[in-house]
Amino acid sequence: MEKSEKITEIHSEEKPHHCDVCGKSFSDNSDLTKHKCIQSGMKPYQCDICGQLFISSGKLTAHMRIHTGEKPYHCDICGKSFIRNNDMTRHKRIHTGEKSYHCDICGKSFIESSNLNAHKRIHTGDKPYNCDICGKSFFRRNDLRRHTREQPYHCDICGKSFTKSSNLAAHKRIHTGDKPYNCDICGKFFFRRNDLRRHTRIHTGMKPYQCDICDKSFTESSKLTAHKRIHTGEKPYQCDICGKSFTKSSNLTAHYLTKHKRFHSGERPYHCEICGKSFSQREKPYYCDV
Repeated sequence: MEKSEKITEIHSEEKPHHCDVCGKSFSDNSDLTKHKCIQSGMKPYQCDICGQLFISSGKLTAHMRIHTGEKPYHCDICGKSFIRNNDMTRHKRIHTGEKSYHCDICGKSFIESSNLNAHKRIHTGDKPYNCDICGKSFFRRNDLRRHTREQPYHCDICGKSFTKSSNLAAHKRIHTGDKPYNCDICGKFFFRRNDLRRHTRIHTGMKPYQCDICDKSFTESSKLTAHKRIHTGEKPYQCDICGKSFTKSSNLTAHYLTKHKRFHSGERPYHCEICGKSFSQREKPYYCDV
């Protein structure tokens, strides 16, 4: 198809290319080809370095830049470079504060369409991600990964693993020293946008998250959520070894490290001075029966 014909087709909204399986129509034949690959699961484009397969030549081209190190897309504000144009576009919204995706139900805005789609499930009640062990359903894939403790994103420098690619990207800045988010009041730099947002509230004194039961206010939504559990008595974080429950995930993590680290290692540092029996934790009270 000639370039001029393709442009005319896009502007006329004509969609002459139809999928013979589902009937969906496309203005460009290449879009139909990609659609058919997705439906069939076919990935005809293979990386000759690592063997990974892709549904389109464009995705293969972008993938190859991981091996070559090429980053042809540059932010004209801070100079940071990217493998893909889409990554650069998302990055620039950090500088502009643009949130192009709006919820048509509550009006909340988001930087990325994926975040909007996940948010809208709160309104619809749709929970498409299911745990195949216990059957529990979740709004977001990342919530399911946290539930199953799956961590598919690995740091190639230190080996640490993460449930989300964005958390891996933020973590890698620790190794590179890159702090792209800076406070325009005091000039302090941060690895993550959320860290900057929380820091800014130190200057403004703003506490936008208020408890509707006791009116106490907080700088972060996560702190409000944890606080409200004092009123409800909810303890959603449960130890899968001893069954003890906690209001905050950080308390569960601390519990694992202090109580059950020795469970896995077999360490028993507490000894009865009468009979010599050893224990993994200090029992209060402990009565020797010798």
